[in-house]
Amino acid sequence: MPTQAPMLPEHRALVWVFGLGGFASTLATRLTDPLVAVLAQEFDADPARVALLGTAFAIPYALVQPILGPIADAIGKQRVIILGLAFQGLFIVACAFAPALWVLLLLRALTGIAGGGVFPVTLALFGDRVPLAARQVAISRFLAFAIAGQMVGGFTGGLLEPLLGWRGIMVLCGSVSLAAAVIVWRARAPEPPRRLDFAEAITRYRFLMTHRPALILYGSVAAEGVLIFGAFPWFAVHLREAGLGGTREAGLTVAAFGCGGFLYAALAPVLVARLGPPRMMRLGGALAACGLLGFALAPAAPLFIASGLALGCGFFMLHNSLQTRVTEIAPQGRASAVALHALHFFAGQAAGPPVMALGREVIGLPAALALAAGGVVALGWVLGRRRDART
Repeated sequence: MPTQAPMLPEHRALVWVFGLGGFASTLATRLTDPLVAVLAQEFDADPARVALLGTAFAIPYALVQPILGPIADAIGKQRVIILGLAFQGLFIVACAFAPALWVLLLLRALTGIAGGGVFPVTLALFGDRVPLAARQVAISRFLAFAIAGQMVGGFTGGLLEPLLGWRGIMVLCGSVSLAAAVIVWRARAPEPPRRLDFAEAITRYRFLMTHRPALILYGSVAAEGVLIFGAFPWFAVHLREAGLGGTREAGLTVAAFGCGGFLYAALAPVLVARLGPPRMMRLGGALAACGLLGFALAPAAPLFIASGLALGCGFFMLHNSLQTRVTEIAPQGRASAVALHALHFFAGQAAGPPVMALGREVIGLPAALALAAGGVVALGWVLGRRRDART
């Protein structure tokens, strides 16, 4: 692992500007999770069907990555980020006027397509502009903004829904994306465009999909998506069925997950310097597993919510190490490399809710959560033992 270097003023400015875009991006990602029970009642639909709003966002987000990666490498990463934020904001506002669940599903899919041009492309941009020795800390600071967006999304959905209604929440969150697009546009830097060469893009993808270290990274983030995020849409339903609460407690759990990420971001410089990626991944897997087991076994709402804190801290310890590593897989086509990373991660997130629904049906949600906990422990341990985690 390279010696840790301090962040320069220009790197801090980069974090602040693009952090606002990351905030808006993740605000949209998990926006509907705490609202599953409310939307099921609004549209008179089964909660399992409404939970597919998360999948409706994640699948297009994942599938658009192989297209957006080469485009961002060619026309400029900042241009793609600005357009992604602008269209994401418009589609979220449009969700407020959805007359039926199928319309909301369609609009969430379009939001996923637009949002796919924000977070992954920003990681690639950090790979271009921040030296590797300072990159993991810089990305962790950027993640703090993204985590804040996720936390506010949970807070907004869970606590403000009685005041604003779910339609008012959509207008509010869409406006945040539009404001972020303006801020990033005003801070744009020169990006000389290159010719978009599809043959070159295919060659690059062929290399990445046959490069063993890249395949291990991509498979790992896909597993993260299934194991960790599969339970999110089921928080409110499980809390109600267990007599522990409902939408409010689900929103607080999502917010606690974000607070766990904040805790990691605050400790990142010390953790990177003293533990290094291998031990961080093993510890992250163990903490995330404790969170999942907490969901399965919590006898009261406060313990359920606290489990979200453990899950968030563990997940970001594990995930941030993988994010930093993927920015060096293909330096000449970082947006393409990170795009495949995002594709696999969101494909895992898309598969997570249906997999967890199947587990809930067959063995019950607590047992399914326990299996997921075992899987994430194994993932962190295996990744932490790999030699390339030390570089």
